[in-house]
Amino acid sequence: MEISVDISLYPLQAGYEQPILAFIAALEKEESVEVVRNELSTQVHGEYHTIMRLLEQEILSVFDEIPHSVFVLKLVGNNRKGLYGV
Repeated sequence: MEISVDISLYPLQAGYEQPILAFIAALEKEESVEVVRNELSTQVHGEYHTIMRLLEQEILSVFDEIPHSVFVLKLVGNNRKGLYGV
């Protein structure tokens, strides 16, 4: 099953840009998913199990380094890549 996930990360600390960029870069290392960067969020498109495993691993990594972080995730039950100009 293909899905799309819209992700926003809010590290509650000064210098928040670098952890966000590092999180996105870690997602982009997974070649079997498509990652689309936007100014306010990042979209990930691909196979459900691959994305969920990837998010579990990378979100835990952020929480280990910056426990005072907030993630906002929106999951869509199909691959929305390319729809509505996204």
